[in-house]
Amino acid sequence: MRAISAERLQQQVEFLVEIDKLKTVMRRTDLISADRRENDAEHSWHLAVAAMVLAEYANDPIDLSKVIKMVLIHDLVEIDAGDTYCYDVEGAKDKEEREQRAADRLFAILPQDQGKEFRKLWAEFEEGATAEAKFAAALDRFQPVLHNLRTDGRSWSQHGIVRQQVAKRIAPIADGSARLWHYISRLIAEAVAAGILKEK
Repeated sequence: MRAISAERLQQQVEFLVEIDKLKTVMRRTDLISADRRENDAEHSWHLAVAAMVLAEYANDPIDLSKVIKMVLIHDLVEIDAGDTYCYDVEGAKDKEEREQRAADRLFAILPQDQGKEFRKLWAEFEEGATAEAKFAAALDRFQPVLHNLRTDGRSWSQHGIVRQQVAKRIAPIADGSARLWHYISRLIAEAVAAGILKEK
């Protein structure tokens, strides 16, 4: 067992205390089983479990542990940057800049080796080039749509979201999981037919 410095442990504890703030970052997605919106921590936890449950549907072989790490840290930057609603065109303009600054600050709290590892995983998710990043991103887009479908499109209705916007948002799911993309696309078509999601 390697000797662990008191400074290292203190940095790690400070990071854990800091990321508790993720529980206060509210998303626009409503919970399926309660009349309130989910927070970022709940979203990240749900994606981690989804990764374990749905891993067999990834298009390519994946390192599941890496996917779980990615989905658990991908939204930590929102502690500083806030949650940018996925359909907010104006908010998206400076999203990358805000999140890069947040990543600089947050991951620097950790000991250098861990900070570098977390930052690399976060960047890999954002770049979306690896099999793991593509599958993680697929889950990140799949989960909110599933919530909307199970709450009769509540969030879509509140924000005036229509089928074309949802279709554009979910398109990258196919890059990580063709099976999940076909599944959710069929459900969206059914939601439109049922009047849960407006066509235009």
